[in-house]
Amino acid sequence: MKHYPAEFKADAVALYRSRPGATIAQIADDLGVNPTRNTNWRSTATSDCN
Repeated sequence: MKHYPAEFKADAVALYRSRPGATIAQIADDLGVNPTRNTNWRSTATSDCN
Protein backbone atom coordinates (compact mmCIF):
# COMPACT_ATOMS: atom_id res chain seq x y z
CA MET A 1 0.00 0.00 0.00
CA LYS A 2 1.35 3.40 -0.98
CA HIS A 3 1.59 6.05 1.73
CA TYR A 4 0.98 9.68 0.88
CA PRO A 5 2.39 12.61 2.86
CA ALA A 6 -0.03 14.69 4.92
CA GLU A 7 0.61 17.70 2.68
CA PHE A 8 -0.46 15.75 -0.42
CA LYS A 9 -3.65 14.63 1.34
CA ALA A 10 -4.42 18.19 2.46
CA ASP A 11 -3.80 19.49 -1.06
CA ALA A 12 -6.13 16.83 -2.48
CA VAL A 13 -8.91 17.85 -0.10
CA ALA A 14 -8.32 21.55 -0.85
CA LEU A 15 -8.49 20.81 -4.58
CA TYR A 16 -11.80 18.99 -4.12
CA ARG A 17 -13.23 21.86 -2.08
CA SER A 18 -12.06 24.46 -4.63
CA ARG A 19 -13.82 22.81 -7.57
CA PRO A 20 -17.59 23.02 -7.10
CA GLY A 21 -19.35 20.32 -9.05
CA ALA A 22 -16.27 18.11 -9.30
CA THR A 23 -16.71 14.56 -8.09
CA ILE A 24 -14.30 12.75 -5.83
CA ALA A 25 -13.67 10.35 -8.70
CA GLN A 26 -12.64 13.24 -10.99
CA ILE A 27 -10.25 14.68 -8.41
CA ALA A 28 -8.80 11.25 -7.68
CA ASP A 29 -8.28 10.66 -11.40
CA ASP A 30 -6.55 14.04 -11.74
CA LEU A 31 -4.21 13.08 -8.89
CA GLY A 32 -3.73 9.47 -9.95
CA VAL A 33 -5.13 8.00 -6.73
CA ASN A 34 -7.96 5.62 -5.92
CA PRO A 35 -11.26 7.49 -5.30
CA THR A 36 -11.74 5.62 -2.01
CA ARG A 37 -8.50 7.11 -0.70
CA ASN A 38 -9.63 10.62 -1.54
CA THR A 39 -12.96 9.98 0.21
CA ASN A 40 -11.13 8.81 3.32
CA TRP A 41 -8.88 11.88 3.31
CA ARG A 42 -11.87 14.18 2.93
CA SER A 43 -13.65 12.45 5.82
CA THR A 44 -10.57 12.76 8.00
CA ALA A 45 -10.13 16.44 7.11
CA THR A 46 -13.77 17.12 7.97
CA SER A 47 -13.50 15.40 11.34
CA ASP A 48 -10.28 17.31 12.08
CA CYS A 49 -12.16 20.58 11.61
CA ASN A 50 -14.73 19.75 14.31
